[in-house]
Amino acid sequence: MPELPEVETVARGLRQAILGRRILSVTLGKTDFIDDPVALEQNLPGRRIEAIERYGKFMLLRLSAPNGTNGRFHGDDAKQASLLVHLGMTGQMAPSPAEKPREKHTHVCLLLDDGRELRYTDARRFGRMAYLTEAPLAEELTRFGADPLEVSKEEFVKRIRERRARVKALLLDQSVLRGVGNIYADESLWRAKIHPAQLGAKLAPKQAESLWRALQEILRKAIVLRGSSISDFLDAEGEPGEYQRRHRAYGREGKACQRCSTAIRRGIVAGRSSYFCPQCQPAPRGFAVLPLPPRVARVSAERMRKARRTGRGGIGMSGTGSRAR
Repeated sequence: MPELPEVETVARGLRQAILGRRILSVTLGKTDFIDDPVALEQNLPGRRIEAIERYGKFMLLRLSAPNGTNGRFHGDDAKQASLLVHLGMTGQMAPSPAEKPREKHTHVCLLLDDGRELRYTDARRFGRMAYLTEAPLAEELTRFGADPLEVSKEEFVKRIRERRARVKALLLDQSVLRGVGNIYADESLWRAKIHPAQLGAKLAPKQAESLWRALQEILRKAIVLRGSSISDFLDAEGEPGEYQRRHRAYGREGKACQRCSTAIRRGIVAGRSSYFCPQCQPAPRGFAVLPLPPRVARVSAERMRKARRTGRGGIGMSGTGSRAR
């Protein structure tokens, strides 16, 4: 699922490509992910896209007040409104020439005044789209926490240390911080040398400050590299991101930690697979490390044997992360 860097990447791309364009018409396919399809059809035509913002994992296309509506808009509908978009797991949003054949799973097409269409495609339709006027939008956004790129160090430390939940769960909790998901939680915890199952309330202030710095640095770097493309993510120009090449923990089960050479391991925290180095990120008592899958274990064992032969040190294979000798 796209996280903060991926959504920011798409928002920036759309800002360059369609900002200021007016929506002329709306064509819908399957609509089970749209809050009120009729609201899009009735309220989007005639509106200009005045701003494109990221809010957590959402995009907000800010729309102008209606123009030449012939009395179609009343009350809140006449005020500034927004199109709220969540990309879900496989959603993509990008402009395309109107004459270009639409790809399979294209469910929303907004015809723009320059002859292009802004198209939303989503094979699994786990995303969300909603036309919201000011009051409903404000109410919708109140349930989200602080933006991790804007939150102060002091506020971040307070939000993490005042709760007894697992720190990984706190990073994923959108009411605590909006926009962080599984990838960047694991990457930040690895950078800060904090185990994902550690309780937030048990972190020392210095540890929480280290996590704040790590999270900000990683998110900003991931934005520069246009996010992580694990399977489906493409930016507004149809290009994959590059930050997956910089991953140090996420998805690297059985591979060597790039700090200490211990094998990266996996466990379940907050119902999600969590990747960590058992040497650099000591686990709290009782935490269960999942066994390495047979194929991964064989590859890791071969790496360890090769490292011993070449004298470069070993890759720890134990649950405690002790290094081979």
